[in-house]
Amino acid sequence: MDDRRERFLTGVRLGLGPAAATVPLGMTFGAFAVSTGWGSWAPIVASALVFAGSAQFAAATVLAAGGGGLFAVVAGVLMNARFVPMGLALGPWLRGGRVRRALEALATVDASWAAAHVGGGRFDRLRLFGATLPQYPAWVGGTALGVLAAPSPEVITAFGLDVIFPAFFLTLLIDELRGARTARRMASAALGALITGVLLLVAPVGVALLGAAGAAVVTGMPAEAESEER
Repeated sequence: MDDRRERFLTGVRLGLGPAAATVPLGMTFGAFAVSTGWGSWAPIVASALVFAGSAQFAAATVLAAGGGGLFAVVAGVLMNARFVPMGLALGPWLRGGRVRRALEALATVDASWAAAHVGGGRFDRLRLFGATLPQYPAWVGGTALGVLAAPSPEVITAFGLDVIFPAFFLTLLIDELRGARTARRMASAALGALITGVLLLVAPVGVALLGAAGAAVVTGMPAEAESEER
């Protein structure tokens, strides 16, 4: 078998597990978005164009709490700030000019980035593409299924689907606290939690979330950038 094909198929195999887990997560996003007034098409279009679970969850959570569209967009952008150091690490292994490299980088999601890492700071772009291939339709399709089911908010609460949102964020946090520079990352997480608690006493939820996320990004990203440069 051709080496390029083998590398791509290896990525596909590595992406099947995350894709299976993505379907119910996408269903939850679709159902929650409909229950909070997004309508039928907006959640599906958002999943197709954004393709970033954490950013979409952040936006949906802020909107559901009455934070407003601007706060929702900025929350999503801040949630995706982790892709900056990830992109810096991946960049040298992509091909072509700036436009092509930017297009290739669109395949970057958390699980695909991890699958593409082959050790020693090296990445396999074909693995990246292969791992993303099953995850994209799983996310968009899961969202569509959630929209079609469109359960009421009471059903979402009864089955504990609303817990998936904070659980998802907690999973991301736990993953970020592993590995090198754990103390720095824990300090960033603690600072974000503290700022959230304080701002919730005097400001709308959107402001509290953005303030906490901004502080965490400012304190946490330098360490991530240093780690990726090594």
